[in-house]
Amino acid sequence: MSDTALSPSLAATATWVEEFVVRLNVCPFAGRELARDTIRYVEVDGRALEPALMALMDACHQLEVAPEVETSLLVFSHGLADFDDYLDALAMAEALLVNQGYEGVFQLASFHPDYVFDGVEDDDPANFTNRSPWPVWHLLREEGLERALAHYPDPEAIPERNIERLREIGSAALARQLEELRQRFC
Repeated sequence: MSDTALSPSLAATATWVEEFVVRLNVCPFAGRELARDTIRYVEVDGRALEPALMALMDACHQLEVAPEVETSLLVFSHGLADFDDYLDALAMAEALLVNQGYEGVFQLASFHPDYVFDGVEDDDPANFTNRSPWPVWHLLREEGLERALAHYPDPEAIPERNIERLREIGSAALARQLEELRQRFC
């Protein structure tokens, strides 16, 4: 789907996947899915938690009935801008996945413009491994993830390799790239 057909938040997120995640190889598995066009982008309004959680359940259902889609990115175009609120909502989303029997079936990866890992300084470039133009819940098929990891040498080294690469680029440059990406689609 072309970026012109997407809302600004979805277009920015799709471009972020291509220009950051794939180009910098932050996720060595994303390039294949991008090339195969198996990533579904869903715009979600996060101003109210219940509809956001319902959107997550709908995304689970869509993955169940559409095996040609490998993964879904739920992009919060409104709401969840505060990182602490986002983390609270994420905890509820993860609990809902377990409650609905999706543990071991789907997994959530989380991304936010202000993402900060616990125990890491705010300005550490390592945080950019999980920073995105808008808040995102990335819903992955566990089975697909396990298949990809089985064929990748030393998957445990991925986070450290990413941190090293992003520290070489630096926080200022990474923040500028993320902001330029957001502005390009606003």
